Amino acid sequence: MEIYSRYSKVEDAEGREIPLGGNPEASEPYLRGFLAYVWETVGRLALQQVLGTAEAKARNGAAGALEEDARLTALFLWTLQSTNGEVEVKAEVEDEEDTQDEDEQDETSGKKKAKGYTLIFDVVRRFAQPLGIHLDQWEGRIIETEKGIVRLLPVSERAEQLFGEDDASAVATRIEQEARRNPQMTLDFMLPEPEAPAIRGRGPGKKGKVKAIKDVSDEALTTRREATTLDRVHAAMLLQSSGRANALRALLKAEQERGPDFLRLANALSALYPKDSEEKRLLDAMLLAVPR
Repeated sequence: MEIYSRYSKVEDAEGREIPLGGNPEASEPYLRGFLAYVWETVGRLALQQVLGTAEAKARNGAAGALEEDARLTALFLWTLQSTNGEVEVKAEVEDEEDTQDEDEQDETSGKKKAKGYTLIFDVVRRFAQPLGIHLDQWEGRIIETEKGIVRLLPVSERAEQLFGEDDASAVATRIEQEARRNPQMTLDFMLPEPEAPAIRGRGPGKKGKVKAIKDVSDEALTTRREATTLDRVHAAMLLQSSGRANALRALLKAEQERGPDFLRLANALSALYPKDSEEKRLLDAMLLAVPR
């Protein structure tokens, strides 16, 4: 920024002026604006620092990179950590009167404030977009956007999404049984495609609440989406929280045999979550259970 501001205008090699802001979605590189490239550089350096070189080059097709949801979560937490939360929850949206009215409504309805870490949407968009992270694909899965604020869903809120209407005990039993049959279980029984649900999907319930789908056909089962590395880390954290040690050990053993990504992501997230957070406590306890 210091170098950019020294000049009345900055041009590319063909003499086209590069604006400061620009349009990050523009197809022509020079129209994206200088700040888009600043955000991209910062994002790549952050990913390299917390996840590794493959993630920093992920949009360029680097092999071995973790999935988008892991990169989005890492960048979200890194932004909060690096700014000490100074860009947290102060959106320039409603005026004071509207905010007071909504607070009164929340008090009368008994609605509790949602848990989770929050950032202004524009901040999240600016670090995600240049790195090819599609926020809309993760809406309702790991993030939730409302009134200009993006909330990173707590792991506790993903329990039903990951495990369905079964409780942790039922899922733990299934994991233990699956581990006996398949040492490298993928947990593909979680997270089917929402538009063509295998086990779960969006039904006509109130506000599109996710509900169980019964009598699933063989054709529908083929549409299931494989659980991501982040999904499996969150599943392990939920097993740790529920005290299902046998299922947790089975899952951890399967992940060790699968490869290093699970533990690499778990250790990175442990370093990114605030020290007094429930997520860090669960991650650290889970990592202590990893077979040596």
